[in-house]
Amino acid sequence: MDEKLKKFLDKNTGMDAEQNSEIMQDLEVKQYLKGEILLNQGEISRNCYTVLSGCVRQYKTLEDGREITVAFFTEEQAIVLFNSYKFQIPSEYSLACVEDVILLEGNLESEEKLYSKYPELQLVTRNIMETNFGKEQEDRAIFMSLTPEERYINLTINRPDLLKRVPQHQLASYLGIKPESLSRIKKRLSTASN
Repeated sequence: MDEKLKKFLDKNTGMDAEQNSEIMQDLEVKQYLKGEILLNQGEISRNCYTVLSGCVRQYKTLEDGREITVAFFTEEQAIVLFNSYKFQIPSEYSLACVEDVILLEGNLESEEKLYSKYPELQLVTRNIMETNFGKEQEDRAIFMSLTPEERYINLTINRPDLLKRVPQHQLASYLGIKPESLSRIKKRLSTASN
């Protein structure tokens, strides 16, 4: 676990090994098992996370019981349900572990302590958030403009790891289609490539 955290800090903070070693002492790293729920829809998000290893799914449960997957978070991606976390209001989404995960975990209080002790971390965090936010906006715009088949093709190009890591019904939900439609798309593309 420490090695994953060290690698993440070395890559993302721009600080020297000694500073990163000090910071590691103040960070909380937790392991969760596949299937564990990090946050239930309707609860207030009290934590933010960075995935060191594994996969976490963000989804919404509709009144009829259907689950709509809106995001998957994998290695080095930040997870924060911003409105719930920052404004302490009930979340519209749940977070669940698709795989066993190792997460860097924080909360508003621990963030303030870290920023007070290591002021340069605020700039690092801001840069990471801005980069993630920009990428997320761009990805969402592209996603919305594509047909379901184009979404699947885009997924195979940009996040092929999800095809092996995530159950098909969750992938279908993420793509905005039914599992049967995903099977037809996969079959059609497989036939076309042969």
